[in-house]
Amino acid sequence: MLLDRSSRTGAWQRVAVTAAAAALGAGLLAGCGSGASGQDGKADAGGPAAGGSFPVTVEHAFGSTTVTKAPQRVVTVGYTDDQSVLAFGIKPVGMVDQYPNPAGTSPDINTQWPWVKDKWGDAKPEVIMANGDAGPNFEKIAALRPDLIVAVYSEIDQAGYDKLSKIAPTVGRTKAEKEPFSAPWQDNALHIAKALGRADEGQKMIQGINDKLAATKQAHPEFAGQTAVALSWYKDSVAPFTSTDVRGQLLTGMGFKSQTEIDKIAGDKFYTQLSPERTELVDVDRVFVINDKADTEALKKFELFTNLKVAKNGKVSYLLDSEGPAAGAAISQATLLSVPYAIDELVKSVG
Repeated sequence: MLLDRSSRTGAWQRVAVTAAAAALGAGLLAGCGSGASGQDGKADAGGPAAGGSFPVTVEHAFGSTTVTKAPQRVVTVGYTDDQSVLAFGIKPVGMVDQYPNPAGTSPDINTQWPWVKDKWGDAKPEVIMANGDAGPNFEKIAALRPDLIVAVYSEIDQAGYDKLSKIAPTVGRTKAEKEPFSAPWQDNALHIAKALGRADEGQKMIQGINDKLAATKQAHPEFAGQTAVALSWYKDSVAPFTSTDVRGQLLTGMGFKSQTEIDKIAGDKFYTQLSPERTELVDVDRVFVINDKADTEALKKFELFTNLKVAKNGKVSYLLDSEGPAAGAAISQATLLSVPYAIDELVKSVG
């Protein structure tokens, strides 16, 4: 799950988002996969699918960017931006390696999730930043000769944006986003769709997912009366996500209520680590644990958690992050491609 975009073991090492480590990329996402070659043509995944209306001007946190024509070589600097671009049939030539790829193995795990594998096909994008790096590799990005850079779900700051915009037109995070990773997934998706000249298509995709969420609410009216928390076991502590984090947003989108006290103590972070005496804050109606096997087993040995009423009542869903069906990764990424899969897995987990 992505907690620590820098060194998250298991779920915390992946996608969702982190406590902002360096100026640009260390977060709680986890991920330091190995990069795939792009200079030998392997990253040339092909141009965009037909369609798109240009020129288009996109306002964002660092100003505005005009894209004059359909981009052929897109580099994504945000942790999940590659999936949003993929949703429109465009294969980025460069991307962030969110989850760690076992050394010496191929293909990259980040191109093999059930919800993206078919769309990537045989393409092997260049890794321009590993989860936990202080920032993207600007030299690699320039060498890929992009005609559009997408840095939406990203910690990129003004200095980083200025460097990127000298390489190619760059779209930063949404203008309304006060803190990185706090924008609703729908806003990020539409923002990227606009940059690709596909605003109408993006809106239809978002509406389709919103309809799926609404159908889930209708099929499970009991969710509306329950408070739910998504959490991970991180650095030997229980680490719940806030309601503004993508994981929290997905749960409330399905009808669950959020635990507002967690938001208060987290402040401007997307998660918080609870001291042992505050573990009771996650003793709610339903808990969703996002971790891979090792961290899940560690949490199950933490008596302050297993003694909570929610655990004793069997109301805890343990969702593997990058292992198995990778439901945790799908939830943490919260993209146009992963959300439908995540909804199905969440519903399945509650029986």
